[in-house]
Amino acid sequence: MYLSTEAKQEIFAKHGKGATDTGSTEGQVALFTYRIAHLTGHLKKNKHDFSTQLSLQKLVGKRRGLLAYLYKKDIERYRAIIKALQLRDIIK
Repeated sequence: MYLSTEAKQEIFAKHGKGATDTGSTEGQVALFTYRIAHLTGHLKKNKHDFSTQLSLQKLVGKRRGLLAYLYKKDIERYRAIIKALQLRDIIK
């Protein structure tokens, strides 16, 4: 697989509450962002890979839902993860 266990633990340690806390919203958003970037690069090379395109759309929807949840739950955590992952240009 393209993402090893150590790489996942590093993502969760950096953005989540710890290396083993895989359920935190920030950690999941960070992992989805990494996967989205990987699939986007794949689709730039393979334009007609429609199953990957569908998977990418599903991941973007999941990330969007988690970010909407975080926005409603705690705006400061939302702003922090947006800034850390550089997902938006303007933070209001």
